Amino acid sequence: MKLSRNRLLISVALIVVVVVGVALALNSMNSAAPTPANAGPNRAIVQNITPQQYQADFTSREHLLIDVRTREEFASGHIAGAVNIPVEEIGSRLSEIPADETVVLYCRSGNRSAQASQILNQNGYSTVYDLGGVIAWTAAGLPLE
Repeated sequence: MKLSRNRLLISVALIVVVVVGVALALNSMNSAAPTPANAGPNRAIVQNITPQQYQADFTSREHLLIDVRTREEFASGHIAGAVNIPVEEIGSRLSEIPADETVVLYCRSGNRSAQASQILNQNGYSTVYDLGGVIAWTAAGLPLE
C-alpha cells in the first residue's frame, strides 16, 4: 500500500513539473518574440494601412503623402496630393518632411515604402503610415492622376 502511494505522489509530482515547464516555455516564447527592426525605446512602429483605410481615415486628416517611386514612375501616375521623394533620396531630404506631421508613404508594390518608413522611423518620425503600393490602390478601383 505504501508503494502505491509513493507511485501516486511521484506521478503527481511529474505532472506538476511538466505543466510548470510548459508554462515557463510558453512564457519565454512570448517574451522573446521578435520585434520589428524599427521598434525602439523612443520609436513608434510603422503602421501599415490599406487603400480603403487611407480613404476612410486620411481624406479629412492633415498629413503628408509621399510617393517614394522614381520621378518617371511618379509622372506616369500618382495618388492625388502626393509629393515625390524617391526612396534613394529620402534620407538626404529629411528637411522637406516635418517630423511632427503625420506621414503616409507609398510606392509601386510596398517594398520601397517599407524601406522609406524605416528610414523615417530611424530618424525620429513617430507618426508614419505605409500605404503599400499603387498596385493595391488601383486594384481597389481608386484613381491615379
